Amino acid sequence: METQALRRDAVGIDQVVKVYGEGASAVTALKGVSLSIADNEFFTLLGPSGCGKTTLLRIIAGFEQVSGGRVFLFGEEIEQLPPNRRPVNTVFQHYALFPHMTVEENIAFGLRRLKRSDTEVKKRVGEMMEIVRLSGFAGRRPGQLSGGQQQRVALARALAPQPKILLLDEPLSALDLKLRQQMRLELKQIQENTGITFIFVTHDQEEALAMSDRIAVMSQGEVQQLGTAEDVYERPSNRFVADFIGDTNLIEATVLGEDGPDRRRCRTAQGLELTASGSGDPGQMVHLSIRPERISLVAGIGGSGTPCTIDRIIYLGTNRQVLVRLADGAPLTLLVPNTSGSTLEPGSAATISVAPGAARQLRD
Repeated sequence: METQALRRDAVGIDQVVKVYGEGASAVTALKGVSLSIADNEFFTLLGPSGCGKTTLLRIIAGFEQVSGGRVFLFGEEIEQLPPNRRPVNTVFQHYALFPHMTVEENIAFGLRRLKRSDTEVKKRVGEMMEIVRLSGFAGRRPGQLSGGQQQRVALARALAPQPKILLLDEPLSALDLKLRQQMRLELKQIQENTGITFIFVTHDQEEALAMSDRIAVMSQGEVQQLGTAEDVYERPSNRFVADFIGDTNLIEATVLGEDGPDRRRCRTAQGLELTASGSGDPGQMVHLSIRPERISLVAGIGGSGTPCTIDRIIYLGTNRQVLVRLADGAPLTLLVPNTSGSTLEPGSAATISVAPGAARQLRD
């Protein structure tokens, strides 16, 4: 990654390595990670526990030092710059609010430390409380607030000093599902309204897909794929990304021949014939990903599809998850709209088909 390109972005990460410990007990948390984050972008680091995402966030904040590589903030190389001199604030998983302070005092805390005038502090605190929809809660203490309200106070406190970059370390994980879904929308709206670069860490794929301008999918200290939500879901680059982002069917198939540019006719060992995006020569074995919602299902046997038997149906509200078995017993998972007139029943015969290009070849 060229230095000139890094200097045009809010954050530039150039071949960053982080090793904990020494010798035989050393653990490499980051393995030469490179990426750039644009100004005003909602950027998410997504991956399972231990993948290195929080370590990378802490390096940007200055709480961890790199073992190798370079870090840029708005064109300035800042590996040696202490946290208090970086234009960055962090919202932590457990908020770290001061229990003895009111909402107003918590939000004002950073401004007071920066020695802002009383007039400026009052004005800024009022603006922040309006942005996070807490007007009228100024005199309450954190113990008198719900989890979602506490999260908003932590967010307002971090935004009040007007950082150029806001780091968010799994800030929604302590909330219940309904509140998490609500806060996703609010976080994205706040980011768009303030124009601040948000760097969000999560292991929740749905959170990442719902909010992010771009996502870096991480595993074992490396970036597996970098792209938009649609990129990583519809066009996963390898088996890990396909399996980690949403549900998918991972199957092996043999290439039969071409079916247009970057498409190949394939047949699985179970006799399912389909057209997959990708390349390969006839006879070559390939790995395919097929999302459950990309497989069509009709009751009964007939037509040009592949016969199967419905094994199980799981009611999910707006959809039904249907588990089927092909003639040789191989399983597939489908997702079909929940219609009141459905004739699908466990044990009944059905036919499946896959639209051309719905299957995608994967790298290992």
